[in-house]
Amino acid sequence: MTALAKLFRSAAFRVSIASLVVFAVFAGFIVLYIGNRASELYLSQAEQANNEEIAALADDYRAGGIRLLAMSIQERALTPGASLYVLTDALGTTLIGNVADFPLSVLGLTDGISHAVAYRLIGEGAETREAMVRVFVLAGGLRLVVGRDIGERSQIWAVVRDALWLVAGLVIGLGLLSWWFIWRTVLRRVDAMAATSQHIMSGDLTRRLDVTGSGDEFDRLAASLNAMLARIEQLLVGLKEVSDNIAHDLKTPLTRLRNRVEASLRSGRGEPEYRRALEATIEDSDQLIRTFDALLRIARVESASVGDEMAPVDAAEVLRDVEELYEPVAEEAGLGLDVVVEGPLPLFGNRELISQALANLVDNAIKYAALSAGGAASDDAARVTLRGERRDGRIRLSVIDRGPGISAADRARAVQRFVRLESSRTQPGSGLGLSLVAAVARLHAGTLELGDAHPGLAATLDLPAAWAEVSDGGRRLAAE
Repeated sequence: MTALAKLFRSAAFRVSIASLVVFAVFAGFIVLYIGNRASELYLSQAEQANNEEIAALADDYRAGGIRLLAMSIQERALTPGASLYVLTDALGTTLIGNVADFPLSVLGLTDGISHAVAYRLIGEGAETREAMVRVFVLAGGLRLVVGRDIGERSQIWAVVRDALWLVAGLVIGLGLLSWWFIWRTVLRRVDAMAATSQHIMSGDLTRRLDVTGSGDEFDRLAASLNAMLARIEQLLVGLKEVSDNIAHDLKTPLTRLRNRVEASLRSGRGEPEYRRALEATIEDSDQLIRTFDALLRIARVESASVGDEMAPVDAAEVLRDVEELYEPVAEEAGLGLDVVVEGPLPLFGNRELISQALANLVDNAIKYAALSAGGAASDDAARVTLRGERRDGRIRLSVIDRGPGISAADRARAVQRFVRLESSRTQPGSGLGLSLVAAVARLHAGTLELGDAHPGLAATLDLPAAWAEVSDGGRRLAAE
């Protein structure tokens, strides 16, 4: 009973019932319309046959008078499947014909107008049938009644009734089939989705809606919801990892900061010692602030809350600006900084974030390339290259150094938050630089690729171009 109640309350069931009612009404209308048109056509043919018979008999009467008319009626009446023929005098007495009984009121009908009447044929007992008759008035008050049996019209309506019963049976059968289909497919899938949703709300974010592979609306809905759930799970896992990493990675500098202050207070060496402790504390605090700023920025980028700040950007100009900003830093580290750009590189994005991502890559490149270069700025190995190129409708912004690089096994870990590889343990930083770059790439529907520069690292932002060439030599937004 509960299952039936759920079925009756479901929107799918109501839609199915409404569809069946509409189908039944439409089918019934079509059957009745066809039956009515067939009956009208049949009567029209009977009336036309009567008119032709009367015309022929009238010709006989004009040609040979009453004698020839009577002979013609007699001959026609003996023909199998003959029409109805009755010739009466002015008093209504039958002179000749093949009809045993018919209403005498027919004789008073208007000449030329067809009417349906009941009749009995001679030699057919008491069986009464129906015919379409027409009265033709002759000279001397004689009346000629000619009719065509229309009993087959009842057979037409019998066929119509059978068709209506068939339609009713089909509607009932289709209704039962629809209910079974709704029960087996629609309601079960809805119940499965509801059960999965309950598990997810209970905290099991690994559960997903079933996708049968049929490609129907439920599959498309399930696929969209699964993608949303995967994204939610990814964000929550990322939040958990961030919380764990903050608790783990920030505990050490906070503990060190506290211990330093406590040690200075216990030493009692006076103002110089206190000043050094305060300066070190300020430096550690600044590093903590930078770490929290980076985390907030990554969270803001991953939540796409900067989407309204998107605008056309020429990445070639951004590369040159970053090169100009970091050239003094590179020279101080004993490195050369080059920019190789192939024409304008139009993007649709956030200029500040793209600049920040490239700045992070350049900062890392300078930091680690300086360790391997040994201060030889004239050496090719002591150079960092910024390259921008357009390839297959994509913009590729690369930062290439000749440092130690990142092994293929560590590249996936390198973009995770707070992950610091063994080669970077001795360098200052929080392990969030590449995480921010990867987040910026995802925000712009692109990717961050870490490759081998033989030797060194080639970090590439692969982003979609904002402009597409058109046949007239102009350009337009690729999204248009």
